Amino acid sequence: MENIKTQEDNIPALKMFTIERQPYQKKTIINTLKEKQVRMTTLTHRARRTEVGKNSEKKVESEKDMNQDRNQDNEDTGDSKDIRLTLMEEVLLLGLKDKEGYTSFWNDCISSGLRGGILIELAMRGRIYLEPPTMRKKRLLDRKVLLKSDSPTGDVLLDETLKHIKATEPTETVQTWIELLTGETWNPFKLQYQLRNVRERIAKNLVEKGILTTEKQNFLLFDMTTHPVTNTTEKQRLVKKLQDSVLERWVNDPQRMDKRTLALLVLAHSSDVLENVFSSLTDDKYDMAMNRAKDLVELDPEVEGTKHSATEMIWAVLAAFNKS
Repeated sequence: MENIKTQEDNIPALKMFTIERQPYQKKTIINTLKEKQVRMTTLTHRARRTEVGKNSEKKVESEKDMNQDRNQDNEDTGDSKDIRLTLMEEVLLLGLKDKEGYTSFWNDCISSGLRGGILIELAMRGRIYLEPPTMRKKRLLDRKVLLKSDSPTGDVLLDETLKHIKATEPTETVQTWIELLTGETWNPFKLQYQLRNVRERIAKNLVEKGILTTEKQNFLLFDMTTHPVTNTTEKQRLVKKLQDSVLERWVNDPQRMDKRTLALLVLAHSSDVLENVFSSLTDDKYDMAMNRAKDLVELDPEVEGTKHSATEMIWAVLAAFNKS
C-alpha cells in the first residue's frame, strides 16, 4: 500500500515535469527558426552584395571607356576647342583639295591609310589592343588584335569596325585587318568585313561639323559629289600643328611627342598626304620638315613599340605599311 501511494504521490510531480518541458521545447523551436531566418537573410545580403559588385564593375568599365574618350578629346591643345576630329577625318581633310573638294586621282594609298587610322583611333580610345608578346609572337605584325571593350564610341565607322573585330574568330593581325577593311582579300567569305564608302562617310561627318560642304561637279562623262573646304581656319590649324611638331616643337624623340600628333604624322605619310602639309613652307623649312618626318617614319617599329609608354598600335600600323 505504501508503494502504491508513493507512486500516486509521484504522478503530480511527473505531470509538472512534463508541463515544464513544453515551454522549453517551444523556445528551442523558436530559436531554431530565428537562426534559419538569420542564415537566409545573410545569404540574401551576400547575393545582393555580389550583384551590386558586378554592376559596379560594369559601371566602372563603362566610366573608364567614357573617360578615355574624354581624354582623347582633351589631348588636342590647338586653338580650336569646339571641333573634335577623329584621325580619319584629319587625314582626309589633309588630303582634300580646298576648292575642288576631292583627293588626288593618283593617290591610291589613302584608302588603306584611313583604315589604319580606324585601328589606331580604336586603340587610343581603349577599345582594342595587341595581344601581349610571347616567345613565338614577339613581332608587332605577328600579334593579334584583341577586343578590350565593345562600348559604342559614337562614330559609325569605329563602331562598325569594332563589331567586326568582336565577331571574328580566330582573331587577326593588324596587317590582315587593314586588308580586310579595305577589301583587299582573295577570300570571298572575308569580303563582309570591307568598309564601304569610307571617304564619303567621313566627308559627311566633316560636313556635319561645318568644315566641308557638298557640291556636284560634272566631269564630262559623269557627275561626282565633291566636298570643298569651307572652314579653312580648322584645316590651317591642323596643318600648323603638324608643321610645328617637326619644326618649332621638334623633340627628336617619338616617345616625348603628343600621341595623336605622332599617329597623324605616321598616317599622313602612309596616306601620301604629307606633301600637302609642308607645301606652304619655305624651301629651307620644307627640306627640314620632310627630312625629320622621314627620319621619324624610318625608325624601327619593333624597337619603338617596346619602349616605355609607347602606343603599340601606332607602330604596328607603321610596320604594316612598311611591309606592304
